[in-house]
Amino acid sequence: MAGDSAAKIKAYAVPVVLFSLSMLYQLVLLPRAFPPSHYDVLGLKTYCSMEEVKEAYENLESKWNSGLEVPTTTEFIKIRYAYELLTNSVWKRNYDVFGINEQDHVLEKLSQQYAGEKFSNIALPLLRTVASDTGDYAFNVITSKEFQSMFQDSKPWLLQVYSSGSNQSAQFANSWKRIAALLNGVANIGMVELGEVQVAAYLSERKPMGRFFFRNGLPSVVAFPSGCKTSDCLIRFEGELSVDAVTDWFAMAVLNLPRIFYYSKESLGPRFLAKSSPHKVKVIFFSKTGERATPAIRQAARDYWNYATFACVLWREEEFSVWWNTFGVESAPAVVFLKDPGLKPLVYHGSVNDSWFLDVLEQNKQQELPQLRSLTSEELGCDARGYSRAGRDTLTWYCAILAGRLGPELDSMRETMRRVQETLSKSSELK
Repeated sequence: MAGDSAAKIKAYAVPVVLFSLSMLYQLVLLPRAFPPSHYDVLGLKTYCSMEEVKEAYENLESKWNSGLEVPTTTEFIKIRYAYELLTNSVWKRNYDVFGINEQDHVLEKLSQQYAGEKFSNIALPLLRTVASDTGDYAFNVITSKEFQSMFQDSKPWLLQVYSSGSNQSAQFANSWKRIAALLNGVANIGMVELGEVQVAAYLSERKPMGRFFFRNGLPSVVAFPSGCKTSDCLIRFEGELSVDAVTDWFAMAVLNLPRIFYYSKESLGPRFLAKSSPHKVKVIFFSKTGERATPAIRQAARDYWNYATFACVLWREEEFSVWWNTFGVESAPAVVFLKDPGLKPLVYHGSVNDSWFLDVLEQNKQQELPQLRSLTSEELGCDARGYSRAGRDTLTWYCAILAGRLGPELDSMRETMRRVQETLSKSSELK
């Protein structure tokens, strides 16, 4: 009999232990993982109305004024913070739906600032509202209706999720305008306000319990690559928000564009000029600020990869003589085109407009005496299939080819060939 009892106890021991552990997790450990909400501080149910929040605070305030209860400084700060947060309609919406509470750092800061003080000495209000609560800085705002049809365009999309009541969104406004200007022509730019709850929720992440959230708060930046039309393939920006960081991330991760590297006066020769293919035009940007090349220029670098290589140089006044004697550059910003060996560099001073640069690049993508390659053979009239600049009906077409190894002798012969080419061109013009 004793053996049977022991066997029964042993059989039920494991389930009892597991049940006890689950109760411990649900009653002790799980609540600790979810700190009290701002509703709990006021003794209210989650998602209650603003009227209920005001009533609860007024009841507490009445007790404080009568002396029935005297809150500690920390208690008062927590209660007042919850009251101000939950009586602002925009902040309450952001907190209720997305758990956004971007001024929570104020709690610890004020607790330290007013440590040992009476709660009545605390300056009110605790929270700072946005200078423009209407979100006047927003542009290209996407609504739910527009979101459904915006993917008809083949261009990728860059979206900012923001709130009209967010200080951080307002502070990012000028940077966002600059980002939009830099991406003009290569991407579509839009903004989604949290009030468009359906769209904002679609662009957010979800916690295991199903609640919507933005991992890094607001503003949140997401991108839809070309061809992507659902949240399954959107890409989230996870870094520190800045013009350079967002633009470079979009150019690399979404547009798959190459970087154009900076070189010093010591490294430009051995690391760029010497390693670049001899048949390609060298394009060098001189910048005073050291900012990255725009996405449009980086796209040009990708599109013209077969014809040109690109580099950037940070302009320093003390290096003026180096760049003047080498390329004829006297100030920045400037763009230099290096073509055939021995030819004088083409230098353009002044700010670079993307459309202007593309026109100039197209005009100067070839060397004056291009290398005969499969890419250029038809255009040069030296195509094995019999095509020529004179057309298919021309019976005779001469193709002069200079062959040799890289060096001074070949450079000298290239110069001779260029003079011959120039003479022939002038002769044909006279006819």
